[in-house]
Amino acid sequence: MKFKNDEAKEKWNRFVDNNKNDPYGEPVMVFSEAWAERMESKILEYPTLEFGIIADQTDGAANKKAGGITGFQYGCAVSLLSDVWVYGETLRRWHNLKTQIGTEGIEANNKGGVLNPALITINTS
Repeated sequence: MKFKNDEAKEKWNRFVDNNKNDPYGEPVMVFSEAWAERMESKILEYPTLEFGIIADQTDGAANKKAGGITGFQYGCAVSLLSDVWVYGETLRRWHNLKTQIGTEGIEANNKGGVLNPALITINTS
């Protein structure tokens, strides 16, 4: 996984250390790393392929490697990768537009945030 810079790599290493053996945090780290590595590989193999297609094609295998993650964990992974990964800003912007229901993804992109993809639907009938 290619980091933005040395500071980003140090931040990543702290997150890894802080989440070792944590049943909720460790899968986020496993997923994040596996997903970033798979995306990087596809980016190098298919440099003209749209980023969103690459992200969609690679998250399933990363999810499987992590043992399955929740929507909230997915959002944590996007947030983490947006901070440390060389393609993180592209991922963050793609994720926000993909996740938005109205225009909140555009707003999050303008403010530098990451939308939470964990949604719950309640059947009231």
